[in-house]
Amino acid sequence: MTPVALANHLWQSTLFVVAIGVMSLLLRKNQARVRYWLWLTASVKFLVPFSLLVAVGGHLGRSATAPIAQPAFSVVVEQISQPFAQAAHGGAVASDAHRRDLNYLPAFLLVAWASGFLVVFFSWSRRWWRIRAVLRMAAPLPLGTDVPVLSAPGLLEPGVFGIVRPVLLLPEGITDRLEPSHLMAIIAHELCHVRRRDNLAAMVHMGVEAIFWFHPLVWWLGARLVEERERACDEEVLRLGSAPEVYAESILKTCQFYLESPLVCVSGITGSDLKARIVRIMTQGVAENLSLSKKILLAAAGMAAVAGPLVFGILNAAPSRAQMPEPAGPRPAFEVASIKPSDPSARGTSQRIAPGGRYTAQNITVRLLIEHAYNIRDFQLSGGPDWVNSARYDIVAKAEDPSDEDPRTLTGAQREAFRQKLQQRLQSLLEERFQLKFHNSTKELPTCALVVGKSGPKLQKAKDTVTGPMRTLMMRPGNFTAHAISTSLLAASLSNMVGRVVTDETGLTGLYDITLEFTPDRGQMMGLGGPPGPGPEGRDMPPPPDPNGPSIFTALQEQLGLKLESQKGSVEILVIDKVERPSEN
Repeated sequence: MTPVALANHLWQSTLFVVAIGVMSLLLRKNQARVRYWLWLTASVKFLVPFSLLVAVGGHLGRSATAPIAQPAFSVVVEQISQPFAQAAHGGAVASDAHRRDLNYLPAFLLVAWASGFLVVFFSWSRRWWRIRAVLRMAAPLPLGTDVPVLSAPGLLEPGVFGIVRPVLLLPEGITDRLEPSHLMAIIAHELCHVRRRDNLAAMVHMGVEAIFWFHPLVWWLGARLVEERERACDEEVLRLGSAPEVYAESILKTCQFYLESPLVCVSGITGSDLKARIVRIMTQGVAENLSLSKKILLAAAGMAAVAGPLVFGILNAAPSRAQMPEPAGPRPAFEVASIKPSDPSARGTSQRIAPGGRYTAQNITVRLLIEHAYNIRDFQLSGGPDWVNSARYDIVAKAEDPSDEDPRTLTGAQREAFRQKLQQRLQSLLEERFQLKFHNSTKELPTCALVVGKSGPKLQKAKDTVTGPMRTLMMRPGNFTAHAISTSLLAASLSNMVGRVVTDETGLTGLYDITLEFTPDRGQMMGLGGPPGPGPEGRDMPPPPDPNGPSIFTALQEQLGLKLESQKGSVEILVIDKVERPSEN
């Protein structure tokens, strides 16, 4: 779980506890067992992130035959339930010292959390072994109950030990110190813990306290659970016919002679505020049963807690490519294709689309080919053998129907149709020659929107887009050069550089000549290819990036008048199931 996801989970769980507290206040005159189960639900919520239900809802939404429009309220729900979004990258490059501090912070937090977890765990383990030692010295005590009763030496209070096979531990000599009526009231209280499986519930919350020991609300929640647990058993003992004065006196005498159990998962007779408890036993009658309106309220709240994240996931689900309708007729494919290993000394990667339906790629990896074929970014591809990222190939392919394949003469919708047809041909090439098989998945990830800066765009209109050179695009570490491209294609190219899906929200139309120079970080170096050097066919390549130059975010604002804004969204992931080295030509 990422720090941002953890922060959102803690925020959601805190809101959930507050909501449970409001409901418990409304039900304060009703039976304690209802409030106990509400508090236990709040405890379990810490172990179940809403993101799991959202993911299930997203899967259900993507399984629908038609996409569902996203209503405005879903955006509000996301802002409330996930207030901690990953911050956008700053405009200036952070200093090396600051970067090192950021790199050490997760490790420091992990060590701090592990230290607290171990302290809590070993503290409880020591107490558990203490009770275990007492249990080994205990002797059977025949009292004719459904649960085995053991008499143990020491001054520990009566309590139920164990979850699967519970036993009732009574301190040695208790039959001599308590009258039979008092003893029967104590035993009735402990048997109530057994029937309710309170030890199991207490063990679950102990796990929550160990994992989230740093959250004070978790410890406060534990106190509420103990209070309502004992109150629920008190109500049950009185309901079964014990006289209030006898039962109250039995609790007081037990507290007088014996110590409280050191573990909350050993359900005893004491616990919570003793004075308030005795007053309640003596003055209050049987608690009210839930009215029909309160039952409806609880049912509606429960359904909302489960159905709400599911519906949110369905409404925000991105349609899966696997569910999209296949194009009518056979999928376009290349008529002939030559695939050969690249020269090991070659540097840089290039792709060209020439008139006559001719496609060439030099020094290209299968990973990059998949990304272009399915219009995804590097971080949207998962799985596959190592050679998918390292082996490089030269590809020359020709379309089977080249009559309308001059990209220089296409505009608007024609260019988009041409791009889709090229992607389909690359998909056919991957399936036929590389035996590619995959499946789709989705993740909730940070995204970016490409927008116009405050000072307006600084883009240069492309020249000679019809009769001159065709569209070209070259990405190298620290340099991005393109001719006659749209801002949507620029956004798609930026996705690899920043490691996020980038959407075009500039509102700009037309084609532009773009040159962008920046200092890439390590992740951007991985997304843009190998080190600088002579390119394919002896072309000159850009020089190494200036280590003191601007970041990609600063360069966008200063050189192009554009900027990236941080967002969040459901991102599709392509997972490789099978891929083989290309078949011979």
